[in-house]
Amino acid sequence: MSTCVFIQLRCKPGTTYRVAEDIALREIHSELFSTSGEYDLLLKMYIPAGEDVGKFINEELLTIEGIERSLTTLTFKAF
Repeated sequence: MSTCVFIQLRCKPGTTYRVAEDIALREIHSELFSTSGEYDLLLKMYIPAGEDVGKFINEELLTIEGIERSLTTLTFKAF
């Protein structure tokens, strides 16, 4: 069973739309939103079963140029 995570991303000024396009091209997310506040993007991602969550995020997402900071929320159960 895959692990659902929500990731907030802060992008370097002027790079938010390019970062969002790069994420979309990688097809690693379930949903992707532009947000207001401290972070610029919010994405919902399912980590494949058997994958290390941190390693998967670091290798598949955080290598995108323009991402300045991330905040990951792990989920446990849907109600």
